Amino acid sequence: MTEPRVLVVDDEPQIRRSLRVALRANGYAVLEAADGEAALDAAAASPPELIILDLGLPDMDGVEVCQRLREWTQVPVIVLSAAGDDDVKVRALDVGADDYVTKPFSMPELLARMRVALRHAALVGGAGDRVIRARGVEIDLARRLVFRCGEEVHLTPTEYAIVKYLAEHAGRVVTHGQLLRTVMGVGYEDAIGSLRVFIAQLRKKLEADPARPELIVTEPGVGYRLRAD
Repeated sequence: MTEPRVLVVDDEPQIRRSLRVALRANGYAVLEAADGEAALDAAAASPPELIILDLGLPDMDGVEVCQRLREWTQVPVIVLSAAGDDDVKVRALDVGADDYVTKPFSMPELLARMRVALRHAALVGGAGDRVIRARGVEIDLARRLVFRCGEEVHLTPTEYAIVKYLAEHAGRVVTHGQLLRTVMGVGYEDAIGSLRVFIAQLRKKLEADPARPELIVTEPGVGYRLRAD
């Protein structure tokens, strides 16, 4: 079976080297680029299955790189960001990045995020027929039903819209703005307080312990993630 191609975009040679060694050891073929323009050229010349993109590039903002990629490809993009760069992470996710990992990161965490992104890319287009199972909860996207421990859970239309969007992106971080635009419409991206209320209601209905959520987890300063089995 052909090794999945991963394009690593980072201006630090030592990071590219460590990623190259670790990814090859885990069955990936690795392409490399040291700046944004080289990344765009490499992605066009030899389209990868996934891109690992550092946000701090010397020639252009990594957010711009992601935005330009999204003009012609839906290849999964995982961004690497410095700790505390929440605004930059959110901007990257809002223009189309699939996930993020904060430096310094562990390889097991990055590899797990990569597997989720690749699975999601393979399943795009078939989400309507899927049943998402996680932490004793089943979300039947085709029938628009939600069950916990085999019992149907009655959700309001807004609660279901939030769960549906999180389930369609299971395992991936979803920003506050993405959720609010999808559920409440354009112009409500700043209504984070209202979103927190809905999330709290959902946790009461779906979590074994709403005070210690294991299904809908908070990504501080960024948004939420639904942990899928």
